[in-house]
Amino acid sequence: MEVFNKMLAKYNLATDADLYNATREIMQEIALAGLYRGRFFSKAAFYGGTCLRIFHGLDRFSEDLDFSLMQPDTDFKLEPYFNSVIAEFAALGIEVEIVQKQKSGISNIESAFLKQIKTVYSLNIQSQKNIKIKFIVDTNPPLGFNVENKLLLQPFSFYVNCFTLPDLYAGKMHALLFRAWKTRVKGRDWYDFEWYVRNNVELNLAHFAERAFQSNHLSERTISSVDFIKMLKAKIETVDFKNAAAEASVFIKNSSDTDIWSKDYFLQLLPMIKFCR
Repeated sequence: MEVFNKMLAKYNLATDADLYNATREIMQEIALAGLYRGRFFSKAAFYGGTCLRIFHGLDRFSEDLDFSLMQPDTDFKLEPYFNSVIAEFAALGIEVEIVQKQKSGISNIESAFLKQIKTVYSLNIQSQKNIKIKFIVDTNPPLGFNVENKLLLQPFSFYVNCFTLPDLYAGKMHALLFRAWKTRVKGRDWYDFEWYVRNNVELNLAHFAERAFQSNHLSERTISSVDFIKMLKAKIETVDFKNAAAEASVFIKNSSDTDIWSKDYFLQLLPMIKFCR
C-alpha cells in the first residue's frame, strides 16, 4: 500500500468527502494503469470529465471512465481486459471485482462496474459505501477526433491515449445539449463548459457535428458556429441554474464557485467561445 499512500498524499484531505473523492480518483488511475498493461489503449482512447480532471487539471472530481474505440468494432468486448485491471489492484494490496453490465438490447456501449471487495485500509469512512467505478466504451463512435498520449507517473509511469482538448470539448457540448436527463440537469456539464471557456480551449465543431449527426440531433454532418451558438443559447434559456449548481456541488471543492451562475451569466459566455479554424 506504499504506492497508494504516496498517491493519496498529494490531496488535501480535510473531510470524509475529500478522502472518498481522492481514493476514487486514485482507483481510477490504477484502473487506467491496468488497462495500459492489457494494451487496451492500442484500440481505444480516454475521454470525458475524468480525462479532463486527471490530465488537464479540471478542478472538480468525476465518476466514470469513458472510452471510445478509435475505429468502430461492434464485436469488441471489454471483459478480456478485466484480469489486467484486477492484477494491477492486487499488486497494490487492493482486492476488487469487475462485473460486466448486461445489455438489455442492441447497443453500441460496452460497460462494466469495478467495485472494491474489501475496504482500502487507508479509507476508514464508516458513512460511505464501497467505491464503485463504471467503465463505458463506445464501440461505434462518431469519428473525426484526434488523440494524443498523456503521461501518468503513478502507480508507475505510463501513457494513456486521450482525446485532444478540442475533441473533449466537442464531446462535452454534445452531452450538455442532448443528454437525456428528462427534467433533471447535470450541473457538471455546465461547470466543464465554463472551464473550457475560461481556459480559451478551441471547440472542434466538426467533431461535435459528427456526434450530433450520429445521435440524430443534426440532419447533416455540419453546423456553423452561428447555428451552434443559437442552439446553445436556446438550451441556456431552459436551464434552472440553481438546480444545476446543486447537482455540481458534490463534485467541487468550493460550492461558492457556482454562486455567479444564472442564465445571464452563461449567455455572456457565448461570445467568448473559441472554435477551431
